[in-house]
Amino acid sequence: MSTIRTVKVDGEARYDISIGPNLLGDSALFAHALRGRHALIVSDDNVAPLYADRVEATLRAARPAMEIACFVIPAGEQEKTLARFCQALDALAALGATRDAAVIALGGGVVGDLAGFAAACWMRGIDVVQVPTTLLAMVDSSVGGKTAVDLPAGKNLVGSFHAPRAVIADTTSLRTLPERELRAGLAEVVKYGAIFDAEFLTWLETQAQALLTGDDAALSEAIARSCHYKAEVVTRDPYEHGERALLNFGHTFGHAIEAEQGYSGSGRDAMNHGEAVAVGMVMAARLSAALGRAPSSDTQRLQALLQRLGLPTVVPAGLDPEALLARMRLDKKADAAGLRFVLWERAGQAKVVSGVPDGRVLDVLRGR
Repeated sequence: MSTIRTVKVDGEARYDISIGPNLLGDSALFAHALRGRHALIVSDDNVAPLYADRVEATLRAARPAMEIACFVIPAGEQEKTLARFCQALDALAALGATRDAAVIALGGGVVGDLAGFAAACWMRGIDVVQVPTTLLAMVDSSVGGKTAVDLPAGKNLVGSFHAPRAVIADTTSLRTLPERELRAGLAEVVKYGAIFDAEFLTWLETQAQALLTGDDAALSEAIARSCHYKAEVVTRDPYEHGERALLNFGHTFGHAIEAEQGYSGSGRDAMNHGEAVAVGMVMAARLSAALGRAPSSDTQRLQALLQRLGLPTVVPAGLDPEALLARMRLDKKADAAGLRFVLWERAGQAKVVSGVPDGRVLDVLRGR
């Protein structure tokens, strides 16, 4: 009996999300995703030593005549830059990649975003196969086709929508994931319950310990359900003109924290993306309560679940609320009417709200 779980993304760009153990060695699965004879594996120096050789062997088993190269960047959000993007394009040029080539994004969200953006731009768009190796990437960044790099002014300000040809999520790769990164991924899992399904929040509350200890069944269920929620939204709103914006719950606050800390989340003191989103969700829930849109009891429930999962729930000490607000004004989710936030009316039901007064945002950032 197959252990692969498949979530289908329909709409303008159709592809499968395959979830299961030992998929990095599944040559048939990779063969189905490949069209040409060139492949560039993009990875980082944490993941490449663990899995790049295995993926290359799988690609050669799938297509013996394939020409394969590997482009490896240093690990960390601070590497998701235009300079690294240009280096990825140079690697494609050195490979002689044709229009039916594929970029294999092997790693977490940074690799997926960078590799996807390179694929989107090379010869006006070639295939990218997302092979996420972190929980965060499996449930979020690898699905939906958002690709981007950061600027000093803000996160993901330069990018493109470019749907993957396939997503291959090997759950056994999570066994080598540092505990902090696993917890960071759980923040995005919680997000889906917060905005779409209160019953999923209840399930997460009952399965918190199993998820933290890396239980395969619990993780596979959490990944599949999260991907299902995202796939449904992406199908209906591929370019974030409406409903897809709900997926940014907590991200306006979270991205501001990341930008103000200089994207140094690999360090001990700075937050990584998942941790910043965890804080951002609590801030968004508190803002919802402060505006009279949602009960404060739901905020307390969300905060308790995130704390149980070992995630932070308060803005890091030393960050200036005014500076964070300035970052939010440059965020992609701001518009002519001012700041936009994804707020909730209750657990499992969210809404995009424009024109939120700056003073209310500052009050929340100041802990008032």
